[in-house]
Amino acid sequence: MTANSKLFREYIDAESESIKLTDVQINFKVEFHFILAFYIDYTNGNSPSPSNGKFNIFWESNHLGPGVIASIKHWHSNVKFAVSLGGDSACHGKAFFAGLKMLFFWLINMVKEYNLDGIDIDYEHFHSDPRTFAECIGQLIMLLKKSGTILFDSIAPFDDEEVQSHYMSLWKKYGHVIDYVKFQFYAYDKLSILASFISGGGYNGFFEACSEQKGKEILGGIFIWFANESNEKGFEYEKKAQEFLT
Repeated sequence: MTANSKLFREYIDAESESIKLTDVQINFKVEFHFILAFYIDYTNGNSPSPSNGKFNIFWESNHLGPGVIASIKHWHSNVKFAVSLGGDSACHGKAFFAGLKMLFFWLINMVKEYNLDGIDIDYEHFHSDPRTFAECIGQLIMLLKKSGTILFDSIAPFDDEEVQSHYMSLWKKYGHVIDYVKFQFYAYDKLSILASFISGGGYNGFFEACSEQKGKEILGGIFIWFANESNEKGFEYEKKAQEFLT
């Protein structure tokens, strides 16, 4: 049985200038993970296209640059940062997983430059079969951990047949190297399942469900999409979620 944790995770940015890291409320009693969204092999610009293995950041680097990240980590020792690979779209078109090629080397450099601690796998569309996806992502995670590049990783599947087939293939072979799963209704055994909600969505019953998980000692933490939308509401539920965890 997995014990409860005080882990709180939140995606931030996705090419928005509406929020800064310093806007987000951080409770010093939780383990806080910011997840930068996204890092994908598409060109930047108004009409992104596949870049044949060259990865680019798709967040506002002026507000989420290495200097800002270093400052946040200096003042908040409980904060860590991860980068999310994939996402639903690149601008107005879908972002597809089509193999990773040189991603390991791109990630090593980027993780060092931004002083990051982990990665999040959030591919939602695929130009590959489940086995290829599992091998690419599984081997990537193992290499990054073995080299000491990252401390943790997470995956973010959801209730879709194609998505499930790809992530279950990954989980069956490489589940032993996956630290966190963000999923609302999907069964992954023997690991931390993070309760999640979407900023701007409904919260009815969320904390009641968390209380039930906590009572069973299976609450792996709380995971939110995403800070930009929560900013408009003054981070009301982020505050409440972090207080709940402590």
